[in-house]
Amino acid sequence: MFESLKIPYFPVQKMGAFITAIGTANPANQYQQKDLAQFMCDHLDLDDAEQKRLKVLYRATGITTRHSVLDDYKKKKGSFTFYPNQDGTTEFPSTHARMQTYRDKALPLAISAVTECLGDQHQLSEFTHLITVSCTGMYAPGLDVDLVKALNLSPTIRRNSLNFMGCYAAMNAIGIGKDICDSHGHAKVLIVSVELCSIHLQKMQTEDNLLAHSLFADGAAALVMSSIARPNESALAIKQTASQLFMQGKNDMAWQIGDSGFQMALTAYVPDIIEGGIKKLTDQLLEQSNLDLSMIHAFAIHPGGKKILEAIEKQLGIAKSQNEVAYDVLRNYGNMSSPTILFVLKRVWSKLEDEPDKNILSFAFGPGLTMESILFQTI
Repeated sequence: MFESLKIPYFPVQKMGAFITAIGTANPANQYQQKDLAQFMCDHLDLDDAEQKRLKVLYRATGITTRHSVLDDYKKKKGSFTFYPNQDGTTEFPSTHARMQTYRDKALPLAISAVTECLGDQHQLSEFTHLITVSCTGMYAPGLDVDLVKALNLSPTIRRNSLNFMGCYAAMNAIGIGKDICDSHGHAKVLIVSVELCSIHLQKMQTEDNLLAHSLFADGAAALVMSSIARPNESALAIKQTASQLFMQGKNDMAWQIGDSGFQMALTAYVPDIIEGGIKKLTDQLLEQSNLDLSMIHAFAIHPGGKKILEAIEKQLGIAKSQNEVAYDVLRNYGNMSSPTILFVLKRVWSKLEDEPDKNILSFAFGPGLTMESILFQTI
């Protein structure tokens, strides 16, 4: 008699482009939206009617709390360390001064996000590529080089920096990460997004400035991408990406470098432009993926503002409850520009982490007017 032959079973690794971990971080300074509104009223020397209008604007955002690397927002004029202390002054921090603050504050915040992302599960020496994302500060050698030094990454690591692309930039970074993973069989990519929006408060009382100051905040996110998904480990597969540029919105969302910080153009027409284009972008992505909207199990949408979320729900016919994670991130953190979509994606993924083969449709928006989309699938 022949003894039965026992063949050992080795689980098969999946190849492609996968997100294996996401981490997020915020500065220690947390502010109530109502207190930030009062700071603006006091700091901009608004009269009673102007104060009332501004407070209505702040309440309408749906934001409860936001974070900042600056502690001036909890101080009285006379004890500021960033903003001018003299009443009636037209002098505001220069772009040089703001960039120095960015250089001092961005790296620690980025490291906090990386630390939460990696935990004890990753060997830093294994990373083959580093992609940094930011539109609120620049210097050279830059954040990428500082991260290599601070994290003791390999000096041979391939580096890319995405600068000044705005709120959708993390989606582009994921797209680049997918290209890298698809091209390199053993790639391991670290993506780090950090934004310090609060350092760019402007003195001019324009509609664009007041709207921007009511929404934006500081935060960071990091994620790991790999060309290999190991058995029995949760991952998000990047199945498809699609992009649309709507040139009619070029002047409705813009970001310029000025003499006293970065200056934003952000009009009230942005939700209308997104509403007019989101269906076309969705159809493009779903057609490429051989899916229809009924086969999407969850949505991860950048909360650029409450009206943007409502416009997308209207066009795609999805319920507010299907978009609750985006509202929750907006309510608790505001719009942190590029890291924001990763805050949303992390929470959506956590709800489906034990459910394989679930499709997640994700959107983000920014200057251009640019609309980005990615189809993820849980593993």
